[in-house]
Amino acid sequence: MADLKILGICGALRAGSTNRLLMQDAVRRLGSVEFTEANIRFPLYDGDLEESSGVPTEVQMLADQIADADAVIIACPEYNKGVPGVLKNALDWVSRTKGSPWLDKPVAIMSATAGRSGGERVQSMLQLCLMPFRPQLLIGPEVLVAASFKEFDDDGVLKNEINSKALDELMERLSKLAIAA
Repeated sequence: MADLKILGICGALRAGSTNRLLMQDAVRRLGSVEFTEANIRFPLYDGDLEESSGVPTEVQMLADQIADADAVIIACPEYNKGVPGVLKNALDWVSRTKGSPWLDKPVAIMSATAGRSGGERVQSMLQLCLMPFRPQLLIGPEVLVAASFKEFDDDGVLKNEINSKALDELMERLSKLAIAA
């Protein structure tokens, strides 16, 4: 059997984001997979821009990557108790593409935050944002990495046993769902 195709979407643009570390650690736990990290640096959604120029090429590329992937991992920080604008913008743009790239797609969400909640609110909000697209959202185990700046070792691996076990279980469930799909 060919390796699973996994698409990763990081809701933080910063190269050194702990959400990027979390996403990469999640992928490592899947073993041999074909991994692509999405680019979500798009112009702000604007109906006038869409009408005059159509869907931007980079947005269509993301929609195609979602459709082509066996599963998607979204690692998302919590900005002011919600989904970062850049991720919400990407979801809004992809909703304007042809077809339904998210439909029945296995999706795992996780979050790493500097604060003490680990991103509980962003995960709830992200579930609501994804609902209209009808993916196969894995609801748990929740991977909520609080005080994330101190939770990864020098190799980018989670040190916290509770989060590490939850991430292992979430990736096992995602893999099984992707294989079955």
